[in-house]
Formats: sequence, structure tokens, C-alpha cells
Amino acid sequence: MHPVLVVDDDRNMCELLADSLGPLGFEVTWCTDPHRAEALAHDQRFEAVLTDVNMRGLDGFELCQRLVKTEPELPVLVFTAFGSLETAVRAIRAGVYDFLTKPLDVDVVALALQRAVSHRALRREVRTLKRVVAETRGFEELVGASPAMQAVYELVERAAPSEASVLITGESGSGKEVVARALHQRSRRREGPFVAINAAALPDNLLESELFGHEKGAFTDARTARAGLFVKASGGTLFLDEIADLPLGLQPKLLRALQERRVRPVGADEEIPVDVRVVAATNRDLAVAVEERRFREDLYYRIDVIHVAVPPLRARGGDILLLAGHFLERFALQSQKSVSGFTPAAAARLLEYSWPGNVRELSNCVERAVALCRDDAIDTVDLPDKIRAFETSHVLVTSHDPTELVSLEEVERRYIERVMEATQGNKSEAARILGLDRKTLHRKLDVYKS
Repeated sequence: MHPVLVVDDDRNMCELLADSLGPLGFEVTWCTDPHRAEALAHDQRFEAVLTDVNMRGLDGFELCQRLVKTEPELPVLVFTAFGSLETAVRAIRAGVYDFLTKPLDVDVVALALQRAVSHRALRREVRTLKRVVAETRGFEELVGASPAMQAVYELVERAAPSEASVLITGESGSGKEVVARALHQRSRRREGPFVAINAAALPDNLLESELFGHEKGAFTDARTARAGLFVKASGGTLFLDEIADLPLGLQPKLLRALQERRVRPVGADEEIPVDVRVVAATNRDLAVAVEERRFREDLYYRIDVIHVAVPPLRARGGDILLLAGHFLERFALQSQKSVSGFTPAAAARLLEYSWPGNVRELSNCVERAVALCRDDAIDTVDLPDKIRAFETSHVLVTSHDPTELVSLEEVERRYIERVMEATQGNKSEAARILGLDRKTLHRKLDVYKS
């Protein structure tokens, strides 16, 4: 039941509205004195106020103006038998949420009250989200209050002052570069540059030159000497994203640069000293890459001095709505649209979806929803089709038909495959979730393939 206050100096109208709205989900308190109604609105927790305009002593617009000043989140609806353009203008200036004309249709009144109640709830939700987002601002662009993210904050706080190399792991789109920037901003190198490169984005022959620089004439088109990113990042942080894609032939040179703090540009005879902290990131299991001889073991241990594991979005619970509110505020401001929140149905869909693209996918989803939204709140119709149609998959069979039941071994196989899919093939993360050691997981996967 939604508690609402009805104000009219006509006792019969108050009783009629109370009797009519009660069965429609509203707990009505009514009052014939607008001055007493103002006091009631301050003392009790109403979700909306419905008032007549023409009353003795204090008209509905004046009552609305007073309530807007003292109870800004309390929506006020007014009704009158004398609807006109002048009256409508007064209603807008008074801060009225909705304007109804007599004779009142109870269904219309109930619908207007329901909209007002929902609007109030959304405003409160937005205020809460803004407060929590503000509380997490200490970690730059990292947003989240879940235990999983609190653990990341605590580790970043401890690791930032160190000069040790850091390896950040996590699924694609989970925010690894944001964590790297937070490490830089909280380090002693914060005044220096933050230089980022994606090891998978450049051909092998260009990556070496990009990292270490080259001399004039070192190769075709090398018309001038160029400093590499190790030199450009001196005094700051070098972020090596997708480190698992670093070519095997280039890995010894990176290892030497980390150990000796010196680099040799392509085509040069002399080495150049550098002062840089390296932070690397990957969405793959580097331990498996080492076992499969796709990544040097000595380089792996050199970059994995401090390990920060960024949790996938689906493991962060209420952070989904927190981040959604953060993105909503940003994109609403960019597009200059008055979208202030999510309907309960839309929020439920966001929480149910598995977010394989993690924070990046959520950001794109909210940006799309803001662009398409026609109301002041994002509804399910504004969400992408795949989110609206998403159904949580369950491994266990609930059928009572014996022909549809499967063995325990088959249930285990399906669940392990589901976890592998959810972790995007990250065997270390899958083993952690399953409570298995990595060798046992490897053995089971090999059996499933045979």
C-alpha cells in the first residue's frame, strides 16, 4: 500500500477519494484543512499528495509551493474544476507534478498517483547511487561497492607506492586499464606520464620499434630516429595491455629491459637508461601459456610480482546498478536528456543478464538506452534485444521424466563447460570457481575432448 495524503476542504470529496483509492493500492490519509495538511506532510512519510486548488485559507498552489521547498522529493498533484491556460502556468510555477481536472475519474487519478510514486522512488534511487558513486571517487574512475571490488581497492592501495611490476588479469571489458590508471594516480609517479600500448594491436615488426624506438635508417621508412614508449614513459608508468600476445621473439628483449632498466632502439649500438614502472594486463591465463611454451616463464615471473585480479561484472552484484547509474548520469548529460533512472523491470533485467562484455558492454547498453529513451526513466523496451530476451541457464535438470535425467558425470561436464564459457576460457579463474586445482581441471577437459 502506498501512503498518500488527500487535501480538500470538501469532506465528502475526501471520503469519496479515500474509499475509491483504497482498493487500488493506496493508503489514504485525508485532511480538510490545508494548514494542517502541511504539518501532516512534514510529520508523516507520504509518497504523494493530492490536493484541490480552490480551498479556504490556503489554495492548492500555495500548499504545493510550501511542500516543494520543505519536501522536495514529495510529488504534489492538484485537481480543479476550473482548468485554463493561466491555471496550468500557475501549476508549473508552483512545482506541481501533475494537473487533473474535475470531474475526477478514479482510474485516471490512480494512474497519476502511481506515476508520481514511481517517480519519487526513482529520484531516491538516483540520489543513493550518486552518494555511493561519490564515496568511491577516491579510486579515480573505478566505481563499485561490492566485496569483490573492495578487495581490488585494498590491493591497489597497497601496491601503488611500490615500484614492483604488476600483472592485472580479468575478462575483456572488465576495466583492467582503469585499474592500471588508478595504480598510476596513487603512485609516486603520478606526476609522470601514463603511456599505454596494446600488444595485440600492432604487427610484430612494428611492435619492437614502438616499444624500444629505432635509429634513422634502421629499416625501410625509418627516415628519422624515434624514441620508443619505454623512453616516453620515463618517470611514469608503461601499461602493456594484452601482454599474452607479445611475440616470443620479442619477449627476451622485454625481459632484459625490465631487469636492466635499459633499452636498445632498433638499429642502435648503445643502450638507453629508462626509469619506468611496468604494469601489464591480459584476459588470458598466462600460467597455461607458460606450460604451452607460448610465453617465457622467466618473463611471466618478472611481470607477475603483484597480481591484481579484476572480477567479472556478473560477480559484482549490486555494482551493476551502481555502474548503470554512473553511466546514465554521464550519457544523459552528454545528450542533454532528462533521464533520471531505471524502472524496476529494467533494473531487474540488468541484474539478471550475464554481461559477457562486462563493464564495457554495460556502458554501451546504457548509452543506447539513453539515446532511445522517451520518458524520464529507462524501461525494458529501451534495452537491447539480447538483454530483454536473456534467460538464466541452469545446469541441473528439473524434469521428472526418467528419460530426460542424466548422470552425475554429465551434470559435472555441463557445469564445468558452463564455467569455462563464463570465464571465457580462463582456466585459472575457472579452477578457482570450481574449487579444483588447475591440473585436475586440465585432465577433466582433456577427457571431455576425447
